[in-house]
Amino acid sequence: MAVILCLETATTNCSVALSKDGDVIALKEDNSKGYSHAEKLHVFIDEILKENNFKIDDLDAVAISKGPGSYTGLRIGVSAAKGLCFAKDIPLISVPTLTALAKQVTPNKGDQIIPMLDARRMEVYSAVFDSAFNQIRETKAQVLSEDSFQEELAKGKVYFIGNGVEKFREICSQQNAEFIEGRLPSAKEMGQIAYDKYKISDIEDVAYFEPYYLKDFVAG
Repeated sequence: MAVILCLETATTNCSVALSKDGDVIALKEDNSKGYSHAEKLHVFIDEILKENNFKIDDLDAVAISKGPGSYTGLRIGVSAAKGLCFAKDIPLISVPTLTALAKQVTPNKGDQIIPMLDARRMEVYSAVFDSAFNQIRETKAQVLSEDSFQEELAKGKVYFIGNGVEKFREICSQQNAEFIEGRLPSAKEMGQIAYDKYKISDIEDVAYFEPYYLKDFVAG
């Protein structure tokens, strides 16, 4: 049995899940705007373990959403995950944020999924997945225009999901575009991905692992 703690802090959603052999058995998350992840993340970790009769010592690994996303959010999440792994000498598993976000969609065969996260102004972080959740275009930062994703939309239905969707919906008139609004990355979708990586020892170096920022941090 593998018990994995999953942490998602790439956006405003502070999300913590507890999974057993890939099945999520508990979830705590909050997307309120009035606090930072620094205030809630460790509280959620402590609560989810106690409420489910687990201790830190019962964990077999910690999984972290590695980005792209909010610079500050990613730093907080990765720091917490690395601290737990270092203290308890357990593996650190990284889960691509857009891969987990894509898993919130239930596509039909032949459909495509494009998770997109807000990167300010008209820019988003995005990737393209097929209906089997294989990534078929690299993750990149791109400025949206009405001509974005024309190649994908010409092939059939495309699901757009994430907090960058609202931007694209305003300028996209393609009938094949299906917009799923109000969704953010969640630790709920990390459990199976993390377990699959755990089984093949696809883990990170705790000392040297860094979040996948995609773009350099620019102070506002």
